[in-house]
Amino acid sequence: MSTSNHDDHSNEKKKKHSDEARTVRKIVAIVLSVIVIAIIAVGISGYLYVKSGLEPVDPDDTTKKTVEIPIGSSVSKIGSILENKGIIEDSRIFRFYIKFRNKSGFQAGEYQFSPSMTLDEITETLKTGKVVEEAVATVTIPEGKTIQQIADIYSNKMSFDKEEFVEKTKDVQYVESLIEKHPSILSDVILEPEIRNPLEGYLFAATYQFYEEDPSIEKIIEKMLQKTESVVTPYLDGINQKGLTVHEAVTFASLLEKEARTVEDRKKIAGVFYNRLEIDMALQTDPTVLYALGKHKDRVLHKDLEVDSPYNTYKYPGIPVGPISNFAENSLNAVVNPVNSENFYFVAAPSGEVYYAEDYDEHLRLKNKYLP
Repeated sequence: MSTSNHDDHSNEKKKKHSDEARTVRKIVAIVLSVIVIAIIAVGISGYLYVKSGLEPVDPDDTTKKTVEIPIGSSVSKIGSILENKGIIEDSRIFRFYIKFRNKSGFQAGEYQFSPSMTLDEITETLKTGKVVEEAVATVTIPEGKTIQQIADIYSNKMSFDKEEFVEKTKDVQYVESLIEKHPSILSDVILEPEIRNPLEGYLFAATYQFYEEDPSIEKIIEKMLQKTESVVTPYLDGINQKGLTVHEAVTFASLLEKEARTVEDRKKIAGVFYNRLEIDMALQTDPTVLYALGKHKDRVLHKDLEVDSPYNTYKYPGIPVGPISNFAENSLNAVVNPVNSENFYFVAAPSGEVYYAEDYDEHLRLKNKYLP
């Protein structure tokens, strides 16, 4: 090979390497440019996201919303409550803001916030525990109450009468609007013709504070449904795992509320009811008979058991058509977390003690011993 040919080959090789190097540099430059642009885009998006979260949800909306902060609520819980109420944009940004500003010492209670408030205004209010207004009326609804009893309690505190309240809870068009507004707890099943009152069991037992003179029946019902929703929501997964609908779970909880006084007995009776449901055995719970009869009696008689009503769990097996009262949270908890056993029977003595049995003979013995 001549020197000239060798030089040509060497120059061609150098040129090829030079072209490859330029190509690599172009690719690297393009990749770096894309990365830089992406970083800038993410940074801008992040900035705008955080900026939006720090600003009022709606500076022009001064509508007051009642927000309840339960005792022992964490910053995360408070943030979730405020976000769900539409008072803040994002609960995560709220948490970061609290941590960055080193805010603490928030007070439990009922507050009135508006979407126009800044995070600083909200946190300062939570720190002082100062509500915007004093409650005009405070009404306590005990556990185990029916719609009729709840209406009676409110009519003694408000300007409307008992019948007006009950009629509103039966207004089909109004109830349909509530179903649309609270789909996680209410469904069309509550409008089945066999159900005595669509909202029976769904007006939660609690103490309610009202910040205006003579609140409307609609506002009272809405406040109570919001409370029910806040209590039921954490149990939705557990209810689903038990193979129940929310309506069945609420109905089940109302039975436990009326059958037992203690948390432990409610869980044990729930276990008994599940055992009966599994073999399609009637639940045979006296409170459902009393609800079917529509009156209170100290003792259910044998003839009472024959009342023909879908609420009568002596006559019809399975969970009844609907709730027979409202309930405490621990009754719903018992539905989701029953005590498993081999028991199919129980006797509730007048003393409040409950005795359990696996078979009918033992049940009869307990019944003869502890019931008058």
